[in-house]
Amino acid sequence: MSRKQNIIARAIKANIIDDNLTVVGIMDLDRLQKTVADAYAAFPENFFHTFAVKANALVNVLKPLREYGMGAEVASPGELMIAQTAGFEAKDIIFDSPAKTISDLRTCIKHNISLNIDNLQELERIDHIIKEFPNTKSVIGFRVNPQIGSGKIASTSTATATSKFGFALADGSNRQQLINIYKERPWLQSIHTHTGSQGCELELMANGVKAITELAEEINTFIGHQQIVRLDIGGGLPVNFTSEEVTPSFQEYADILKATVPLIFTKKYQIKTEFGRAIVAKNGMIITRVEYTKNSGGRHIATTHAGAQVLTRTAFLPKSWPLRVTGYLPSGEKRTVDNSELVTTDVAGPCCFAGDLICVNQLLPKLAVNDYVMVHDTGGYYFSNHFDYNSLPRVAVYAVSGTDDALQIECIRKADTVEDVQRKCFQKNYLQRNSLRKKLLLVFCFFKPHK
Repeated sequence: MSRKQNIIARAIKANIIDDNLTVVGIMDLDRLQKTVADAYAAFPENFFHTFAVKANALVNVLKPLREYGMGAEVASPGELMIAQTAGFEAKDIIFDSPAKTISDLRTCIKHNISLNIDNLQELERIDHIIKEFPNTKSVIGFRVNPQIGSGKIASTSTATATSKFGFALADGSNRQQLINIYKERPWLQSIHTHTGSQGCELELMANGVKAITELAEEINTFIGHQQIVRLDIGGGLPVNFTSEEVTPSFQEYADILKATVPLIFTKKYQIKTEFGRAIVAKNGMIITRVEYTKNSGGRHIATTHAGAQVLTRTAFLPKSWPLRVTGYLPSGEKRTVDNSELVTTDVAGPCCFAGDLICVNQLLPKLAVNDYVMVHDTGGYYFSNHFDYNSLPRVAVYAVSGTDDALQIECIRKADTVEDVQRKCFQKNYLQRNSLRKKLLLVFCFFKPHK
């Protein structure tokens, strides 16, 4: 029995999936630890890996990541609070956002949290704030867009000529302007880029890192000493969603980086990474129950409880974010060609729109009512990024650990109840009603005849 089959059998035995809890997320903490270990094993000691919290913002996933030796990359006050709740120290946190407020900037600089500047207007704000905290230990640098092209998924690419992120390095006289900015500000000690994303070739990512390394060398030479001490090379390592194989591996990426930018493998610079999906994706899964099946137009359709509310990216961009599914009998036994006929299948979600599909037109062992479906590789950007379509509640998330013969499973986030959903709607409506009352009162007062 495979570890995944063992997990679903354990979940069924523990009644984790039942009539009231029809879809759950699961994180395998043992596999997660191995992934982090693989990341550190692939790179020399001057590399420090931070985790992109947006990929999985659950405190009880972040805590073990911290224990395994990772830092945290955050992009909002909420993510910062979550990272701090998980126990990350200020020195191990990097704040990235293209829309930092003055309050965000002051918080980072005051509390020694590193940050990457997105634009010149943000720089102006920091010029003022830094005077308040001249002894800050926050490592500050520019996020640079090397403008070297996109991967296969253009909508998520971050190094195009017109990307919303970072300082456009190739535009006009921007390069020289940036060099002058660093010379005038000794507290600028870092440079950041994030070239990678799902669908990006490793060579493209390496070329982005090469671009900022060459820029750092140019700036340091222009200044006359090594002012830039840190290179933040971002994350974006793609994930293989088509099989269990982990490819590309961290070692493959390291080998291409070493061939392209050998300087970063010396001790001249401290190197920071911001891996997210590559750390968690293959260590998470979603398990859901088949509620109904039917045939339509020669297609077998299995309706489950996992759809756009939890698998948002796949539901709306299925070609860019395809996922694998595996069927299981109510007993937990895997459906195979030996116990089921192969049929062309759509696996659907519960949301009330036609595109709410996990997979389309796939040849699968025939699913039946009360079967289970496992959706693989969903540890990143799925069950921790809930979409409130149809007012469906957030799903429960469990963590598993231990050997296959002594598997432990525990809840790390309870599912929302219908009452939780109702409470949120009430609060929203209450605020709306109060706002309306105030507007009506103002109108009444304005038009009230004067005596």
